[in-house]
Amino acid sequence: MEEEKISSVSKDYSSEIAEIIRSNLPADEIREKLEQYHENDIASTLEFLSKEERQKLYRILGNEKVSEIFAYLDDVEDYIGELSNEKAADIIEEMDVDDAIDVLDELEDDKKEKLIALLDDEAKKDIVMVQSFTEEQIGSKMTTNYICIKEKSSVKEAMKSLIEQAADNDNVSTIYVVDDEGKYAGAIELRELIIARATTELEDIIIKSYPYVYGDEEIENCINEIKDYDEDSIPVLDCQNKLIGVITSSDILEVVHEQADEDYVKFAAVTDVEDINEPLIKSLKKRTPWIFILMCLGMLVSTVTGLFEGTIKELAYIVCFQSLILDMSGNGGTQTLAITLRVLDREDLSTKEKFKFLFKEMRVGFFNGLIMGLICFIFMGLFVKFRNGFNYHHSFVVSGCISIACLVSMTVASIMGCLIPMLFKKLKKDPAVASGPMITTIVDLVSVITYYGMASLILIKMFHY
Repeated sequence: MEEEKISSVSKDYSSEIAEIIRSNLPADEIREKLEQYHENDIASTLEFLSKEERQKLYRILGNEKVSEIFAYLDDVEDYIGELSNEKAADIIEEMDVDDAIDVLDELEDDKKEKLIALLDDEAKKDIVMVQSFTEEQIGSKMTTNYICIKEKSSVKEAMKSLIEQAADNDNVSTIYVVDDEGKYAGAIELRELIIARATTELEDIIIKSYPYVYGDEEIENCINEIKDYDEDSIPVLDCQNKLIGVITSSDILEVVHEQADEDYVKFAAVTDVEDINEPLIKSLKKRTPWIFILMCLGMLVSTVTGLFEGTIKELAYIVCFQSLILDMSGNGGTQTLAITLRVLDREDLSTKEKFKFLFKEMRVGFFNGLIMGLICFIFMGLFVKFRNGFNYHHSFVVSGCISIACLVSMTVASIMGCLIPMLFKKLKKDPAVASGPMITTIVDLVSVITYYGMASLILIKMFHY
């Protein structure tokens, strides 16, 4: 009975794998034992092996299996460097084109050129085609690992073509159909082809409405639609509707993860994702421009605060509550921004729906501010009464200023958290650039004007400071 393949989701198998590789067992037996482990677990073990032990592993497993292992390595250039150029090229040839490009991109330019020169013509052609797309286009994420059959084939001929191609392409769950000119004609589920009778017309089992994307489409414009179909793979077409590749579910997952990383760093006012080993100068170039912009906005807030110097001098104790108001408005704005970014991912969002969403978020901000304001009115009033010794009337007028400022600033924060990313989207800029720090700083300005303005108008005049 065949031994069940070992799961490595929640366990580190590095020591077990290393022990097998270091054993004196025959090569066939070592290969058979390693077949029970996932390629990712074997990749994680390479760093614990010596160069000689890794060379032994490569010989035993063969180029195809090693190529699958290398696809999981983060520092693949270190291991490629241990191989001869001919051996490295043979391994890269066995990879899916998207994985091969990822590996080549990690290498120094001279090493990369040498390896590309050693690749066979088919591998070179696929790499050149995928590299013709920019990083922002979905075609840069596709692979040429798929099964393709002719539209006019019989079921028997389609099965024969499937078996022939399956030796070199393992994405077999969906079979793609093209006409005589190579133009995309639909897709067939593997199960439907297997159970089809020999007398069945192939056209009867072709899904004509199967989703597809064009290679030059922007990733951010089509990734959400691709996700929604939940298919193992999606065909990629050129401008002439010819099938040139597919986006697999793993590719989609990787792209979604990359998009999430990009949105996260932009949300934090950074222009791009950073690597742990990234040079200091490169990190500074990404962060400094945004920090400068935020500093300018911060200086504006400080300048406006300075305009209320007389009020602060007369009512020094009210400064204690400034951070409370700024924090509450900043938190509210950041919440709204996060929700707005998710909503704006929908490409089919109408103008009416946008206004409806804006009105809803404004109401959420208002009622959150009202609730928080009422709580502040009660507790801050009592705090001022017993901390400063004022009478109840004076104390609750002070807490009233805090409450109203909290209400106004949280409402404005919700509005800004919607409007700013919507404006960026309208200008065809990434709305994630409307980061939390930018919105928080703008709302700080509104909060300072509201709070100290009310203190000047109400407290100074009412109590004749």
